[in-house]
Amino acid sequence: MRQSGAVPLTDPLHVALLVLTGVAAGLVSTIVSLASLVSYPALLAMGLPPVAANVSNTVALVLTGVGSVAGSRQELVGQGRRVLAVGSVAAVGGAVGALVLLRTPPGAFTAAVPLLVAAASVTILVQPRLMLRLRTSDAPPSRWWSAGILAAAVYVGYFGAAGGVLMLAALGGAFRDTLIRLNALKNAVSGFANGVAAAGFIAFGPVRWDAAVPLGVGFLVGGRVGPIVARRLGAARLRPLIAVSGFAVAALLAVRTYL
Repeated sequence: MRQSGAVPLTDPLHVALLVLTGVAAGLVSTIVSLASLVSYPALLAMGLPPVAANVSNTVALVLTGVGSVAGSRQELVGQGRRVLAVGSVAAVGGAVGALVLLRTPPGAFTAAVPLLVAAASVTILVQPRLMLRLRTSDAPPSRWWSAGILAAAVYVGYFGAAGGVLMLAALGGAFRDTLIRLNALKNAVSGFANGVAAAGFIAFGPVRWDAAVPLGVGFLVGGRVGPIVARRLGAARLRPLIAVSGFAVAALLAVRTYL
């Protein structure tokens, strides 16, 4: 797959909208791990084909990881070995997910997206109960959760919406720690998966740089500010709104795709 020949999004209005979308998505990413439920539909609305929107979104998401790690430095203190160990697994998963996407016919990906978005919306609603069960469980951390980390990273490389939620759940099973420190770890290791997937998309995918660059600038700002907002606001107020919005997006995409 190579770059789409669609009309460039270079006028000031589109650029401003992409930056603002990136800021909003970056905030959502670091707080409730659902950046793609904001940014992916926005790219579709601006006329990008589904695969081009997905790979451009993934390339831009790399800057969310940079911003969120910068904003989460205090929570990452003492987690250097975890970041490297889990990040290496996530990098492999991200590469596999990117390869699957690049080898999947565009029509198949387009058909799968409404289901993926709906699943992401369900995941964000059940995340608190899942994390509570993991944190209150008497069972010791299991090595089997490394498979969950790998699977979450594959999903991040393939599509990504709710990939951070799945990664956070896997990390909660693998490590006993506070939620805010696990969330910072999730932001860092998801960056490994996104980074490797983005490298593959840059080399072989239809990246729309006119969309990815301004979106990435917004992601960087939102990712940097997100951890600060998360400390003060928390996810409880945003979670229902984002989930309902996700279901609405899934329904709209389903109508456009299947009818």
